[in-house]
Amino acid sequence: MFKHILVPVDGSVTSLAAIDKAGALARAFGSTVTAIFVIDPYPFTGVGADFAYGQDQYLNAARAEASAAIEAANDRLKQAGVAAETKVVESHAVWRGILESAETVGADLIVMGSHGRRGLEKLVLGSVAQSVLSHTRINTLVVRDGANSA
Repeated sequence: MFKHILVPVDGSVTSLAAIDKAGALARAFGSTVTAIFVIDPYPFTGVGADFAYGQDQYLNAARAEASAAIEAANDRLKQAGVAAETKVVESHAVWRGILESAETVGADLIVMGSHGRRGLEKLVLGSVAQSVLSHTRINTLVVRDGANSA
């Protein structure tokens, strides 16, 4: 039914639940899986000489976080008996990086976690899952708060 599943990860418990769900679906359908971590290289704006230093520190930390999250996703998929391709992607907005990656790999399903933010927290932090759902035509399965893992 699904030939290629894209799973965006961020290292959270919720994204690990999405990995578990994607692994179960991949086993059931014989699907290919690609796990990605999207880094926004410009998450904040600044002025002056300190900005370049702060940006460099941010990118180094983001790349380290991406590497750890991708390694955890890959290990979890291997334990589930699913071979996966993994990628770290840079995009100005995380949701855009997810959709561009889905198009690039030819995904016909996106499986992603949602932290279930509400109210002011959602307004301030936004919802990557909501943005993906609002802008994609690809089937998308949203796994909530780690409660629905396979």
